[in-house]
Parts: sequence; structure tokens; C-alpha cells
Amino acid sequence: MTIRPLEPAIQMLIDATNRGDSKALLGAFAANAVLADFGRTFQGRDEIARWDREENIGTENQIRVMGVRRTRNATKVAITVSGKGYNGPGHFLCKLRDGLIAELTITA
Repeated sequence: MTIRPLEPAIQMLIDATNRGDSKALLGAFAANAVLADFGRTFQGRDEIARWDREENIGTENQIRVMGVRRTRNATKVAITVSGKGYNGPGHFLCKLRDGLIAELTITA
């Protein structure tokens, strides 16, 4: 997997996480987006905001991009996460709609 420029909404998600900006993070998602984090599902911006408070910015996550691979309808981003919660490697599988994240699946 190589490191390529990310779509603006995906870059916004990562940058907002790294600077602790929850408002900007939510702006990267479509209003009815779905976030699946290791099998737990959060639907819509209100639930994604709860996930963010409890497991992302709320645990002071820092995300480092390790590689990017695009398919016809998704972008897979290899990441390394550090902070006061989960620490280690993972992947974001992102599907966009109208320039915003419509689906984000987080896996190992």
C-alpha cells in the first residue's frame, strides 16, 4: 500500500482527530453516515459524535497514515493509532457520497 493524497473528507477526519476538533470531524460525514468500529455500528452524526467523544478525540487519538489503496467505490487507508485508548495498527475503509464519508468501517 502506498501513501497517496486522500480525498478531502477522509483527510478532514484524520486532521480533525489529530488536532482534537470534533466539529470539523463531524463535518467530514454525511448526515446519515454509518461508522462501524470493530463490529459496533454508529449511525448518523449524533451517534458518530458519541463514538468520537468516547473512543476517538475523547481518548486523545492521533492517527498516522501508513498507506492508501483505492478501489472503484472505496478507499482503504492503513493507519497507526496512538492515544489513551486503542494503540496500534488498523484500517479505515471509506465510502464517499457527495464528497462526504457515507460509510467508515474500522478494522485491524
